[in-house]
Amino acid sequence: MTNAIDGLVSGLDTTTLINSLMTVEAQPQALLKASVAKSQTLISALQGLNGQVAALATLATTTAKPTSLDLYSSTSSSPTVTTALSPGAAAGQLDVVVGALARNQVGVSAAMTAWPATPAVLTIVANGVSTEISAASTSLDDMATAVNAAGTGVTATKVASGVDAGGTAQFRLQFTGNSTGAANAFTVYQGTKAEVTAATAPNLLTATGAAVIRTAGDASVTLWAGTAATQTITSGTNTFSNLLPGVAITVSAESTAPVTIKVARDDAQISSVASGLVSSLNGIFATISTQTVVTNSTNAAGAAVMSPGVFTGNSSVRDVSQKLLSAASSPINGHSPSEYGISITKTGTMEFDAAKFATALAKDPTTVKAAVQEIATRVAAAATAVSDKYTGQLTGQITGQQTSVKNMSTRIDAWDVSLATRRATLQSTYTALEVSLSALKAQSTWLTAQVAGLPSSSTSTTG
Repeated sequence: MTNAIDGLVSGLDTTTLINSLMTVEAQPQALLKASVAKSQTLISALQGLNGQVAALATLATTTAKPTSLDLYSSTSSSPTVTTALSPGAAAGQLDVVVGALARNQVGVSAAMTAWPATPAVLTIVANGVSTEISAASTSLDDMATAVNAAGTGVTATKVASGVDAGGTAQFRLQFTGNSTGAANAFTVYQGTKAEVTAATAPNLLTATGAAVIRTAGDASVTLWAGTAATQTITSGTNTFSNLLPGVAITVSAESTAPVTIKVARDDAQISSVASGLVSSLNGIFATISTQTVVTNSTNAAGAAVMSPGVFTGNSSVRDVSQKLLSAASSPINGHSPSEYGISITKTGTMEFDAAKFATALAKDPTTVKAAVQEIATRVAAAATAVSDKYTGQLTGQITGQQTSVKNMSTRIDAWDVSLATRRATLQSTYTALEVSLSALKAQSTWLTAQVAGLPSSSTSTTG
């Protein structure tokens, strides 16, 4: 609250005067606020850089793993045989003849109008397990519902099947195995488990008018067909795992001619991994460079102004750049990474020469892959030391800046209290001055009036 009485007596603009005095008084606080803003800008930039370095550490750690560059691609000479690779794949070739596809079992009961016995009970034997199933009624809908809820791996469906001699609609129950393979064959009996054990329960799928539409069967492929080494491999599904190390094949049609499967080292993927590591490094170098550059401009008066970047003069950031660059470009067993297409440029960044890398990889894949993993190992160590969330070099600088900002903020808050007290004191002083001047003016006016009211006297002289 302002208690000043602006210029009522003195004519002074006391509010403006106080504000001017307070601006001078607040200069130390203004400097603190400017320092806080500068530190917060630096913290934000450091956090961004730290995030990039942490991402590089993760990428490099993955690349440094022993199998990270064991990358292969596979092809098939027929679209009816597809391949999928998994860790452990290796180069190789194999011819297969697809003899059969995996089948699930399908069977239908004889035509009926309702379940032929009360209570409505059947037993399904699948995978050596007998499951007795009771329906809510003799309705075929209820029977299908009960089968489907039993979880035996068999699904029941009511299918229309004309009318009987009396004109009543008839239906069949179709039983379908949910999984393929000979091991998933099943039998459906009319009756309880005890009756099945006693061999008194009729087989619903072999009864008069019933049928097994499709038997359960395994898929099969033949290797080295027509030779003395011919071998047939079976699978309960249409997928065969590890016919070649780390390679699964899936068949979708029978064949008479061999289908050729090839697995070869994928040089393009290996090159992409190496290129990605270099790109991640260059992203960090670009960030540091951009935020270190000094910008030249002019102010409103036309004078030259130089604006330093947020990292300008920051020795810690400069050290981070040097450590990463050294880790990526130092010799490996006496050989420069440039021999493999990974080199340092005149501007202090990295360069990846895809053509040179491909040539070196084709000539000596073992040495080139080992070189990439060595570079990745060194970069991972350097990047982790910089970005570790507890002991990282950048982490420590960020924490230090945050502590500094916290301390300065506390001092700024203290200045708020001090400045508020100072303003109140000035307002009180100038208000008291106006009051005192007002009292003096009133006294002066009274005295003037008193003097003016005194009787005038004259002295005459006679001679």
